[in-house]
Amino acid sequence: MIGFAVSLAALILYALFTGRQVASLRRLQANTVERNRLDTLQLMRIQDSLYSLGLALHDVVEDQYGLIGFEPEFKRLRMQLADAIRKEAALAPYPEQDADQEQLAIALRNLDKATEQVFALAKAGDEKGARDLIVGTLRPQRESLSQRISRMLIQNNELDQQTTNEIERIYTGVERDIYTFLLAALAAIIVTALSVAYTNRRMFEQMTSLSEHKSVLARKLISVQEEVLRSVSRELHDEFGQIFTAIGAMLARIERKRVPADSPLHADLEDVQGMAQTALDKVRSLSQMLHPAVIDDYGLEKAVEWYVPTFEKQTGIPVSYSKVGTGPAIKDETAIHVYRILQEALNNVARHSGSKSAAVRVQYWPEILRLEVEDRGVGLRSEDAKRGRGLGLVAMRERAELVHGRLKLENAPEGGTRVSLEVPIPHES
Repeated sequence: MIGFAVSLAALILYALFTGRQVASLRRLQANTVERNRLDTLQLMRIQDSLYSLGLALHDVVEDQYGLIGFEPEFKRLRMQLADAIRKEAALAPYPEQDADQEQLAIALRNLDKATEQVFALAKAGDEKGARDLIVGTLRPQRESLSQRISRMLIQNNELDQQTTNEIERIYTGVERDIYTFLLAALAAIIVTALSVAYTNRRMFEQMTSLSEHKSVLARKLISVQEEVLRSVSRELHDEFGQIFTAIGAMLARIERKRVPADSPLHADLEDVQGMAQTALDKVRSLSQMLHPAVIDDYGLEKAVEWYVPTFEKQTGIPVSYSKVGTGPAIKDETAIHVYRILQEALNNVARHSGSKSAAVRVQYWPEILRLEVEDRGVGLRSEDAKRGRGLGLVAMRERAELVHGRLKLENAPEGGTRVSLEVPIPHES
């Protein structure tokens, strides 16, 4: 956010500064360049009129034409000069030309006055005096006026050069500012990107560390859980099983030695003996459910074959079991984790699916063990299938990760839920 704010502030400042530069350039072009161009055109118009006036004066003096016939031409040239000088005064591009405008106005008045005197003398019949006035006064005034116009044109050219230099300076400054802004923006982007990359890297490292801690904690928790279950199963089987077995044996001995067959106590002893046997069977069954000894003795394959019919008896849900291939006798932690996933999947069938049947399929490949549990129940919602919500599903995923397996929960094409597990088969070294 800081990098974005700095970049945005830099962009706004640069836009304002560039806007001012462009506005200054626009004013310079509108107020100076264009006016100077129009003023130069009027000065050239004045110069052209003065040139035409000079030719007319030459014709009058040198060719000895009659002066009266030139009066309309002189009036026309004087009107052109007056109009051009008036327009040029309105277009003067810089204040220093005010003095020049005043001198032009004075020179034009003097020229008009001398011209009127020339034609007055010509009308009075003094042709020689009129020509002398042209040579002595009118020509010098025209030449002076022409020189002043030439100086003003030179000033305009100098002003054009100054304006061109100023425009070039502004363009150079804007170009420099663009490159500066681009470099600054690039630097800000790089700094922001590096900051984001560094922040993301630290975040990913923290997430990776948390994930590793979570996996370690889950492994320890599941290991402790399995150890507790194994210990409780052993205690139930060894201690309580022996106690109930001893109780049953003592009751049988008492019944044989001290209780007559026709005694009412004989029936009570048989009831108590039956209850002891039932308790012994339940203890043994609970011991097997907590930690089946068949896994330790015969491996995963026999444990699955034992558990499937046991589940059918406990829940009344028929389960079809199929096996493809023959795998090694898996007895390590892979076996108990796969067994627990099978156990949890079938328990979910009984608790949540509402299915009347289930199927368990086991496939042994050279390097992979594949387990599928499928039902025909209500199925999973899409978000549940993707995220694996619920403590049971979370535990199944954790156990699959602990054995480097891949667990997949999906809705079966025929309806219901399918739980698929693939784990690498461990080989004894």
